[in-house]
Amino acid sequence: MKLYYAPNACSLAPHIVLRELALPFELVRVNNQTKRTADDGDFLAVNPKGYVAALQVDDGQVLTEGPAIVQYLADQHPEAGLAPPAGSWARSRLQEWLNFISTEIHGGFGPLFNRALPEDARTWWQARLEKRLDYLATALRGRQALLDDRYGVADAYLYTVLRWAAQFDIDLARWPGLPEYQARIDARPAVQAALAAEAADRGPQ
Repeated sequence: MKLYYAPNACSLAPHIVLRELALPFELVRVNNQTKRTADDGDFLAVNPKGYVAALQVDDGQVLTEGPAIVQYLADQHPEAGLAPPAGSWARSRLQEWLNFISTEIHGGFGPLFNRALPEDARTWWQARLEKRLDYLATALRGRQALLDDRYGVADAYLYTVLRWAAQFDIDLARWPGLPEYQARIDARPAVQAALAAEAADRGPQ
């Protein structure tokens, strides 16, 4: 398998999951501006959407969208317990969390990356995001993980997007429990291995 990624992007989530499951894969860095890969390939030929993550499996097929990728990966080794069985109530709960993270947390940060965003619009978007963080902190109160207190793919995704808060001076300490939640996931060996591999990869800047 090949995982197409960019540093500090949402592709960190499937990267973490690949390492949690000890699956063999090749990491391919993508330049988000030029859409070229580390070996000077055309990333748009891999994923016409033009953004990471993209997972190319051994038969050449490509899967995009982080929530779909992490569920696919978890299903390769269901005994690891990173996702509940397909068709179960718990799996629907996982999909509920993945959708919330994708649309409300990941999507909430999205406009803030636009440097041309007017200040009043930035303030509005940040306030909206902070309301979602209010909900998240309440939902995590007294829990170790998002789903049945067992670490899984939704936690890898949430960890990834919450890392962006520091870029916008959003102090997660304002929400009781969120820094501890982040620290627990940050300490996982697979997470540290993924971060180290991306930091060491000197592909296209």
